[in-house]
Amino acid sequence: MTKKVLITDPTLRDGNHAVRHQLTAENIANYCRAAEAAGVPIVEVGHGNGLGASSMLIGEAKLTDIDLLAVARENLKHSKLGIHSIPGFCTIKKDLAKAIDAGVDVFRIASHCTEADTTDRHIGYIRQAGKEVFGVLMMSHMATPEVLVEEAKKMESYGAEGLIIMDSAGAYFPSDVTERISRLVDALSIPVGFHAHNNLGMGVINSVTAVNAGASMIDASIYGFGAGAGNAQLEVLIAVFQRLGIETGIDLYKILDAAGLAAKEFVTTIPTISSLSIVSGLAGVFSGFAKPVDRAAKEYGVDPRDIFFALGKRNAVAGQESLIFEVAQELAAQKAAA
Repeated sequence: MTKKVLITDPTLRDGNHAVRHQLTAENIANYCRAAEAAGVPIVEVGHGNGLGASSMLIGEAKLTDIDLLAVARENLKHSKLGIHSIPGFCTIKKDLAKAIDAGVDVFRIASHCTEADTTDRHIGYIRQAGKEVFGVLMMSHMATPEVLVEEAKKMESYGAEGLIIMDSAGAYFPSDVTERISRLVDALSIPVGFHAHNNLGMGVINSVTAVNAGASMIDASIYGFGAGAGNAQLEVLIAVFQRLGIETGIDLYKILDAAGLAAKEFVTTIPTISSLSIVSGLAGVFSGFAKPVDRAAKEYGVDPRDIFFALGKRNAVAGQESLIFEVAQELAAQKAAA
């Protein structure tokens, strides 16, 4: 039986991290048209941390959420418009309601891997509005497979129509993916998906492994454009899936064209596996911390690798950017006292 995989393309959301959330209306319009021409099923758009996250602490986006969504909606006629939403950043009345009015088709409600309880009201609200909603468990390497199953079942009970786990730190090896995805597929009655990061060079192979373990939804972005070392590279993954006989509905030549357009217009620096990305993956720390860690290291005169490993020991998660500078201060004080 031929395997079919639903692809979500977060180039215009996760990729926003890579340019400090400064994607323009022109970038969004042009890429949406190219992705749609290629047959990408879901195009995810927004601030890197999702709906309602634009702020001085996290990073202010060039455009408001509503402006981002309006441009994308105007240029997506067949591909679905998706958003990422984390309760805490995103409110129901202020953010979700406006996103529904803006024409968003797919809502992905996310939490830290052990905090699915925070998504109950948001998932329920979207279901009552008649929109498609998936649950997302971020930083999933920080929970055992058993805990992931428990948290995923909560999201399913709230009304999630699919469940995605994110390897937010790029910490997984294929064996980790196989164990977690297979357990989730066995335990849930809804589709299971996987979102890879490439800190240890495992983005594409981990995505293929996820499909072989039963996942039917995969995230990937053009050139791997995303936080830190980036995501699984979409155009590579489509080529690999085509070679393996896995159906995505995406035209290979046209997604390669989309990659060319992105490289010309907004992928000014293609994500690479830097020394900091490797340390981030080993430490199990959110890939999006790379830029603020580098800034803090320079400001306090400490080694950024030490910051990452210290953050890993503290189990730091996305949204705790202030902790980066706290750790850098402590390391600087230790250095001065030595």
